[in-house]
Amino acid sequence: MLRKLEWRVRHAVESVLNGEYKSSFRGKGMEFDQVVKYEYGDDVRDIDWNVTARLGEPYRKKFVEEREVTLLLLFEDSPSLQFGSGARSKREALLELASLLMLLSAVNGDRVSLMYASPEGYEFTKSSSGRGRVLHSAASLLGRPAPDLLGPQETNVPWKYLVRAAPRHSIFVWLSDFPNREQPSSWNVFKKRYQPVGFRIEDPWERELPKRGEQTVYDPVSGKLFNLSSNSQAQQAAHEKWNSDRDARFNNLFPVDSDRLTLQAGEDALGSVVNLFQKRARRFGRA
Repeated sequence: MLRKLEWRVRHAVESVLNGEYKSSFRGKGMEFDQVVKYEYGDDVRDIDWNVTARLGEPYRKKFVEEREVTLLLLFEDSPSLQFGSGARSKREALLELASLLMLLSAVNGDRVSLMYASPEGYEFTKSSSGRGRVLHSAASLLGRPAPDLLGPQETNVPWKYLVRAAPRHSIFVWLSDFPNREQPSSWNVFKKRYQPVGFRIEDPWERELPKRGEQTVYDPVSGKLFNLSSNSQAQQAAHEKWNSDRDARFNNLFPVDSDRLTLQAGEDALGSVVNLFQKRARRFGRA
């Protein structure tokens, strides 16, 4: 699987992305150096308005670009990922997406750190670069057993540790199905320290109830069987509210649409990721 996925990633980088992967991140993967006078043609977004107001003429912040990007991935392996109404579960789709992102970074020579979190605990793989090391990390992630469906449901994410786990301006990629819950208490610190991007996986039934009359389904989160009916107005209303609340929480975490992506299990992940990076490149004026 990894070999085939790596070939597709290399083809996308060479024929489609054309450097937009790098430019889709602000580079502020850059360290602040000093304040200098603003000159015609400089990026107005770098103007230091406090210094400008104090001195009466425009000054901008000067940055020294780091040589490489660090990608910090958080993979939340919750029991709810094991649901699947089609050929693939949400977990299988999210594992492929995580591997795709890791390979994309490896092809571009970036450093990759991985935090794997499940209800049973967490494990952090320190940043590494190079095809071999990243492939090993991806293969280890793919080989992890799924959490116990009947065990605890809440993933054990060490947020206080994560906020210091990578250099400033690293790309923080959160991979999950983002259930309805409150945002981490340290989320504002994350947004200041990192460039956060959210990848949410969902099943087609989570977006729209099946139109097959009445059907019995198993809910891996509660461990119970439920009867779904496409003719029930009460179920339709409850489902719409659940979807609306879930979307609102996800959008609140990542307010800018080019900082988030929702994929359905079975969807072409590579094509969607390429489109997101191209959108980010246009957003930062580098495409």
